[in-house]
Amino acid sequence: MHNARVMINFMRLVVSNKNKRKRQFGLFQLFLWTNHSIMKLLYTVILSIVFVSCVDKNNDKTTVTIEDSEAQLNYHEPYRNQFHFSPAQKWMNDPNGLVYHNGVYHLFYQYYPDDIVWGPMHWGHAVSKDLVRWEHKPIALFPDKHGLIFSGSAVVDSENTSGFGTKENPPLVAIFTYHLMAGEKAGRTDFQTQGIAYSLDNGDTWTKYEGNPVIGNDGIKDFRDPKVFWHAETEQWVMALVAGDHVKLYHSKDLKNWQLASEFGRTPGAHGGVWECPDLFPLKVTGEDEEKWVMLVSINPGAPNGGSGTQYFVGDFDGTTFTPTQAHDWIDYGRDNYAGVTYNNTPNGERVFIGWMSNWQYARDTPTEVWRSSMTLPRGLSLHKESEGYILKNYPVASIKSLRSESSNSPEVSNDGQLSFEDNELQQSDITFEANLSQALTVRYQNKVGEDVSIVFDPLQKEITFDRKNSGETKFSEEFAPSIQKQSYIPKNELVEIRILMDASSIEVYVDKGRNVFTNQLFPSEPYNELKIQGEASSTIENFTSHNLTSIWNHHE
Repeated sequence: MHNARVMINFMRLVVSNKNKRKRQFGLFQLFLWTNHSIMKLLYTVILSIVFVSCVDKNNDKTTVTIEDSEAQLNYHEPYRNQFHFSPAQKWMNDPNGLVYHNGVYHLFYQYYPDDIVWGPMHWGHAVSKDLVRWEHKPIALFPDKHGLIFSGSAVVDSENTSGFGTKENPPLVAIFTYHLMAGEKAGRTDFQTQGIAYSLDNGDTWTKYEGNPVIGNDGIKDFRDPKVFWHAETEQWVMALVAGDHVKLYHSKDLKNWQLASEFGRTPGAHGGVWECPDLFPLKVTGEDEEKWVMLVSINPGAPNGGSGTQYFVGDFDGTTFTPTQAHDWIDYGRDNYAGVTYNNTPNGERVFIGWMSNWQYARDTPTEVWRSSMTLPRGLSLHKESEGYILKNYPVASIKSLRSESSNSPEVSNDGQLSFEDNELQQSDITFEANLSQALTVRYQNKVGEDVSIVFDPLQKEITFDRKNSGETKFSEEFAPSIQKQSYIPKNELVEIRILMDASSIEVYVDKGRNVFTNQLFPSEPYNELKIQGEASSTIENFTSHNLTSIWNHHE
């Protein structure tokens, strides 16, 4: 109890002196890492003080939320990512309703406000002006008589086709899956239907359509995750909706009445698990006078390195039918990028992607205690035409650089060209360098207690491997690090950029501007403080830069 009182007094001091509220690994954070039992007691006390009730007037549901200013107390916990979005507390999974409107990027997400494991789903809500710094908003959508609120999308109905608003004040319309738990428990197969809701105040409050559901179910067990967009050429709304192991495409003129137009995917693609979270959008081919359509489909299980993953298809779309023109590939070969979708209505037509940074094989078991899971960094998608076909790259949005501090110390280079770099802030860093990957290369992060994570480029095997078996806490699940992750690559005799962003419990590796990507969670018992890059005797590392990244959770102080 004495230690708990000390911690409570310390937290009071932190709140009273905002200038000292740092979101980086320091003495306070290290104390937290090694005093979990004290923290459990402390969080119970703190959360009982700062929680307040809010009532959803439309559904007469009561839940708990947390004031944004007080929520900042919760961003010191062990493993809490400092520049990736996470809820202040409780469970989160899929990103939903990604839409830009009136200067604001909306991030809705699957949310259970009463526990840190999956439960009755709501839509949580956050907003940002730059896709980097986020402001928590009240819960947007609550369960009702039709069921829980599963994943979906949101659009700006600019022409007021729905009649929910006006042309002067067009509505935001959310399209989501209802999941009737009673129907599932009764053994029915029609328990997932599609509903809509609208907002006339840029997402602050929502009204559900009285005619819900807008799409019923004739007996498809997995029938969910609608992604909707306006197709200008045919002047209609298009919905991509998964149905077990394939995608159904629907048309609508008003977002209320939908007709089945076509199907895709019964044969193409990976089919090791259930399809989820589809997305369909056009992309200009970089450097070419050509446009193709890209379809994203998440699958669980069946990813190339186990569990959950997201595949993509490149092809053509005529407003009714999507036709792939090449075999599928994967947007990320790490194990923690799932259910990702892209933003509608972006300012300049950019295609911005966010994924849920977890894997259903162990998502419920990761060693956090106040909240569970984060999102990936927002990433710009680009399509490139190469000899082997079209390649979809994903790379952090430029605004991430606004979090960079001054460049860190220069690395030490030995006589044989090996690079060693020490920095106590590696656990919150953005490191970039160039290397010739036609030569073998190993990149390794390690800490003072011997834990490490490594990325190896093997040009003979034409393979990149990622190893987190000794990265820290892994025993919470046998599925977390059962083997080395692998991805094939083409070793070119030229310098290639490698960029690595390390956060408190995550690492994102981008090779060749996102041609090869690994996104993974890590739970080290101490922060990584040393980076080593080892190659062949003739190999060189050029243009090495390292930046510490500031926390996004103190931007309003």
